[in-house]
Amino acid sequence: MADANGTITDRPGLAAAGRNGFAVEPLAPESLIPLPAQSRIFLLPGRSPIGITRAGKITLVENGKIAVAAFLPPGYVALALAAYSTRPGAPALPLYCYCALCWFKGKFHVSALRVDRDQRHCISPRDQLCAERAVGRWLKKYPGNRLVAHHGINCVKKYACPNAVNLFLRRREAPVAVSGGCNAACLGCISRQESCDVRAPMQRIDFTPSVSEIVAIAAPHLERAPHAIVSFGQGCEGEPLLRANLIAQAIRAIRRRTKRGTIHLNTNGSIPVAVAKLAEAGLNSIRISLNSARPELYAAYYRPRGYSFRDVVKSFRVARSAGLLISANYLTFPGITDTPAEYSALCGLLEKDLVDMIQWRNLNIDPEIYLKTVRRACPRERRRPLGLQALMERIHRQYPGIKFGYFNPSAQQV
Repeated sequence: MADANGTITDRPGLAAAGRNGFAVEPLAPESLIPLPAQSRIFLLPGRSPIGITRAGKITLVENGKIAVAAFLPPGYVALALAAYSTRPGAPALPLYCYCALCWFKGKFHVSALRVDRDQRHCISPRDQLCAERAVGRWLKKYPGNRLVAHHGINCVKKYACPNAVNLFLRRREAPVAVSGGCNAACLGCISRQESCDVRAPMQRIDFTPSVSEIVAIAAPHLERAPHAIVSFGQGCEGEPLLRANLIAQAIRAIRRRTKRGTIHLNTNGSIPVAVAKLAEAGLNSIRISLNSARPELYAAYYRPRGYSFRDVVKSFRVARSAGLLISANYLTFPGITDTPAEYSALCGLLEKDLVDMIQWRNLNIDPEIYLKTVRRACPRERRRPLGLQALMERIHRQYPGIKFGYFNPSAQQV
């Protein structure tokens, strides 16, 4: 917990609590790991911390105390969220995942699990500085390329986006944003928000790049970068399938220059015919995002416009028929992702042999906003969750061929 000055302290006599869906429970010591490097600790305004007494009673700590949470670096999944009680008039929380944080064995610990040891998003201050210097050189080399300016000025300098940094350092995965529009209105969209209560932390691309602008940055990256990937579909854009014709032309132009590396697409999977078009053009891999394998909860979060969850499943099938490397970008929320009903629905997808890899990623959203959404979409959900780690272990046993991770693999890695 923290005081009004932001000083974080422990509370002797109270055990740490975490939120697991709709329930508040003691944190299990076996779920705890030391707070990872590059984590951030947040104060949660207007929210009082909750602890557990020695008798096992849930206790609210008031007297002006403020709840705290940890935001984990890429590669980690939260197993429990911060436990707190929201006071009247408290502002909505920004779009982060609020992992449970506690003091244990003399240092900060979090209830979390590491699912990927790739270091591609571990950007050092020196990396950031080198990338910013490279931006200046690229702007001179490509004076009319709006995509270079977008990823350099906005993504590197303004947002310190790890993928954009890696583009300008010519390593691993590089972004190629193309779409300013979207056919969904996700509750946790980081580039555009309809709600005035939640602010989008990024600015969406406001132009459509040309094929030549795309090829100018993508082809050299694939030619030179180690473990090279270029990916369409970024946090600074909408849905790339809405620009399928442009992407298909760009893929063909890139492949006329180089056969090296992986061309990848991050998408909501809303337009199966567009997925087929990109696969025919030479797309190597695809990552389809979903918060749930249950159509009703998927629709409540994504709020799709002109498509349904059935189209998403069809895109998985199209990608499989085309021989693409397929990842499911599974946005997790402790106590909801691991319910028996969700597990059953996910198995229904996995049993169709439509997924090569599950990318376990935290759903970044104010927990109370999401729980209200879940309550409306799945009002009869009452059974006790399995636990996220237990869910992963169960899926691993049942589907041993499906890999777990966080980052997009190159086509040669899976």
